[in-house]
Amino acid sequence: MTITELFLIAVGLSMDAFSVSVCKGLSMKKLDLKGGIITAFFFGAFQALMPMIGYFLGSRFENVIASFSHWVSFILLAFIGGKMVWEAFKSDDENDGKEYSLDIKEIFILAVATSIDALAVGIVFAAEKTNLIFSVSVIGIITFALSLLGVFIGHKFGSKYEKKAEIAGGIILILIGVKLLLEGLGVI
Repeated sequence: MTITELFLIAVGLSMDAFSVSVCKGLSMKKLDLKGGIITAFFFGAFQALMPMIGYFLGSRFENVIASFSHWVSFILLAFIGGKMVWEAFKSDDENDGKEYSLDIKEIFILAVATSIDALAVGIVFAAEKTNLIFSVSVIGIITFALSLLGVFIGHKFGSKYEKKAEIAGGIILILIGVKLLLEGLGVI
């Protein structure tokens, strides 16, 4: 897996956290830098932790899936990306009208919920024999940065970009899945 592919996966995975961060920013009457940093930290940490868990699960079954890892990669990334695109088109009225509060339990739950997809990416990393520490570091840092940016964007510009960001993230993951499948099949 190239650094470009890893970067695109990290950006794609961070779109759920970015979208939620935009919503957090929307609910801030006054920008709360500390709250934004804590939110971004939780999202980045969980986006890094989940692929590690998936990697170790995937490593245990590596010899079983090695011969069809490109199919596993494609299916998982296409599923995750498709789910993101699907969810972007669903109505989301949950965050409308809510005032921002720094509730650690809520942020924890949001961080887990937005990082579940990254668990499957860890399995892809195991199948592709990706450098785990480097990969999860990139994912965590990019998610942190984009989540913090999401808080600022949400506060400044409103929900204008939320749906587009989630759709873009989903499409990026699907395209990377297609590329890995085509490479595995020897087409490219």
